[in-house]
Amino acid sequence: MENMMKRVMIVDAFNQFIRGYIVDPSKNPNGQPIGGMRTFINIMNKITREISPDMIVVVWDGKGGSKKRRSMNKNYKAGRKPLRVNWNSDEMTPQDTDNNKLWQQLRVVEYLNQTPIVQFMEPEVEADDVISYIKNTSMFSDWQKVIVSADKDFIQLLDDKTLLFRPIQKEVLNTNMVVEKFGIHPKNFALARAMAGDPSDNLPGVPRVGLGTVAKRFSFLKEDRDYFIADIIHECDQPSNKLKIYTSVLESEKLIEENYNIMQLSSPCLSPQSKNRIDETFEEFSPSYNQTEMRKLMLQDGVLTVNMQDLEQKFNDIITSFSE
Repeated sequence: MENMMKRVMIVDAFNQFIRGYIVDPSKNPNGQPIGGMRTFINIMNKITREISPDMIVVVWDGKGGSKKRRSMNKNYKAGRKPLRVNWNSDEMTPQDTDNNKLWQQLRVVEYLNQTPIVQFMEPEVEADDVISYIKNTSMFSDWQKVIVSADKDFIQLLDDKTLLFRPIQKEVLNTNMVVEKFGIHPKNFALARAMAGDPSDNLPGVPRVGLGTVAKRFSFLKEDRDYFIADIIHECDQPSNKLKIYTSVLESEKLIEENYNIMQLSSPCLSPQSKNRIDETFEEFSPSYNQTEMRKLMLQDGVLTVNMQDLEQKFNDIITSFSE
């Protein structure tokens, strides 16, 4: 990624952590699963090498998820099936598995606290909202922002200075690529998804309408301008639009509006207190790296063999940069 601007890498942490937890069967000498920790550090090392950021921000979902979104829709993210891992967990109860997952996650947080990585975990707030707020904060107005996540929710945040790096899909998306791939401009992606729905979050959309249908029947959404639900309704009301999809959209106007209010990130669901904490964290940022303590923690957990060469080099670069 060649660019003359300074670059901040913003990581959707749980999105990356859970990959390793599900697929990596590694255990430490005490028999504890440690795949989530191992894979997360490996991913951080790899993406740091590929993105070469001047600053690294890691954002976790806060405990309890988004209280505000649940208040909008009580079914939001309800009914999710229990997590299934791809390794032998026969000796562990579901509670053991949940406890181990939380332990691994909190240990990663503790590791990163020893480094010049900025971390956030706001109570009852999703990482999406914190990432949106950080992306638009004045500190990074002249920086290139690279959001690291497999989650398509972040496509709506893309602009001429913001990219989405999706490690699982091995792709980097910018605005032009999104328009080419989906036929929808990032400015209108939340609106399109509000029509299509999001089964992973238990948000049904307009019946038999997916993103492809939205792009085909509402082709103006690929334009570089903001469209709104009123524009969609206006299009459906045209006498020439007689297909069933237009009637279905008209009948689902309330559903689309509810989905949009939950999915949009242009106005992140953050309290003034959360915004102040984020601002103060950046204002007070003074990078340091306690290598001894981090290695001690990783040794205790049996993950010291993980390759951190690129990550540690970047730690030193960040410390040097901010001390100049």
